[in-house]
Amino acid sequence: MKLVLHPSVEARRLERILEAASPMEVVNCSSESEAIFEMASADAFFGKLTPPMLADAGQLRWIQSPTASLEHYIFPELVDHPAQLTNMRGLFHDNIADHVFGCMLCFCRNLHIYVRQQQRRLWKPHGGPKHGQSFQSGPAVTTSVDLAHTTLSSATLGVVGLGSIGSEVARRGICMGMRVLAVDSDPRTAPAGVRGPWPVGRLNDLLEECDYVVIAAPHTPETEGMFCADTFAQMKPNAVLINIGRGVIVKLDDLTEALRRGQIGGAALDVYETEPLPKGHPLWAFENVILTPHVAGHSPEIASRHLEVLLGNLRRFVRGEPLENLVDKRRWF
Repeated sequence: MKLVLHPSVEARRLERILEAASPMEVVNCSSESEAIFEMASADAFFGKLTPPMLADAGQLRWIQSPTASLEHYIFPELVDHPAQLTNMRGLFHDNIADHVFGCMLCFCRNLHIYVRQQQRRLWKPHGGPKHGQSFQSGPAVTTSVDLAHTTLSSATLGVVGLGSIGSEVARRGICMGMRVLAVDSDPRTAPAGVRGPWPVGRLNDLLEECDYVVIAAPHTPETEGMFCADTFAQMKPNAVLINIGRGVIVKLDDLTEALRRGQIGGAALDVYETEPLPKGHPLWAFENVILTPHVAGHSPEIASRHLEVLLGNLRRFVRGEPLENLVDKRRWF
């Protein structure tokens, strides 16, 4: 059996791969032309696959993606190929849940407002501005959000997508005393205490009840543009949208308008339709918006977890055991 790697991996990681893949032959390809040649007799592949590399891979049985997201990995020939595809999901659940709850705590205790006030040396306790008071510097933008200090235990959390990340967010919400609702495209067992998961067709029911809505869904043809003007119209006027899923799920122009009109109370975004977010985008100026540069999953532990997923599946493949993190190629997750 043969495993092909492309792009090539460094010596330290290659040593671990050789150990896990034994007795497979491992070819660490430094160029795409070399990878194309080696793929003709490959049984397994790890790295960035391209259509020319797959074209002659007649005996390929397993492909390990180096990423959790697959919108930039999947292509038609790969969908039709009989090889199994696995991805790197499950690496980020605790890191991203930390990020989500950091954002929620900011909103419920107004920390994002007080940090900005600190920069201006402004002492201004908040109990709730008058309706119509602007949260944006520059041109007035009306909003009806209430800045009263709240508690998470009195709030309802809605989770869109119950994969490893969404499930961890839901579990933590339960631990914080929150009422937790969820929608998901697949029927699965939800964490104890979660209401649902409801089918995605009941998203509006979830939005009508929730104070915080967390998007933890992957980018698929079905989720692209899911949160738009019609969606925001279903949310509570004090609700906060948190997107740590994929940027294309939220239409930023529609979100900006919903915030400007005070249709929702705020937003925390880590992912965007366009990255980096353009410097001139109006979202930069809203005080009831928290923007982070696609860092919710960052952590020193990720590199070692990433390698362990690969090594674990290599050992399973060699032993003929079922692989973990299998992907439905037609659904991108």
